[in-house]
Amino acid sequence: MATETRSRNLGRRPTSQTIFGALVVLLGVLLLLDTTGLFETDSLLTYVPSLFVLVAVYAMVASEFRNVAGPAIIVLVAGGAQLVALGIVEVADLAPLWPVFVIVFGLSVVLARYRARVHTVADEYVSALAFFGGNEKRSTSKSFAGGDLTAVFGGAELDLRDARISDRPAQVSATALFGGVDVVVPRDWNVRIDAIPVFGAAEDDRPRRDEEHDEVDLVVTGFVAFGGISVTD
Repeated sequence: MATETRSRNLGRRPTSQTIFGALVVLLGVLLLLDTTGLFETDSLLTYVPSLFVLVAVYAMVASEFRNVAGPAIIVLVAGGAQLVALGIVEVADLAPLWPVFVIVFGLSVVLARYRARVHTVADEYVSALAFFGGNEKRSTSKSFAGGDLTAVFGGAELDLRDARISDRPAQVSATALFGGVDVVVPRDWNVRIDAIPVFGAAEDDRPRRDEEHDEVDLVVTGFVAFGGISVTD
């Protein structure tokens, strides 16, 4: 039953890692076609800034608009770059608008206490994307199955201290690019980390315990580049 529930949750909607990864693959394919001369993709590469806009907007929506400042700045920068690439405006026309960044930063300070609130969910599968910002979630599920956490120039945290696992091991997939992913677990959980670090680290930062059970409660997989994945209690 637990396996069926997990499969059903995974099939509800694409995860943040799937969407982000698909956009990266799309960009890589366009660049490969252009550099190898197999297909002229200059006209398509013109719209690359729009990909950053889409990711930033998705990051805001996925965080239920608790993470606004960072993605909003990316929308402004990438949106401006897109207008310049399309020849709609000139760079000189956008220069007088730099105070907008000051306004966005000010709004982020005013709304900081709302963004700082941890989002509590009871879903068996948790997805979180932090794109130039932060995203914190706490799971209270009594049958936690897993999740995916993506941090790009930001930080994502998943607190599992109030969660329970009915079908062991649960699995969390984490991706940290110039950012950090933190997974907070109960002290007695046996956690295995199978992440691949490249110029980064993936570590269980909990103090060693005298007694540990053999059964693995949680497996943390993923990839780290110029960032870190940590398991704490």
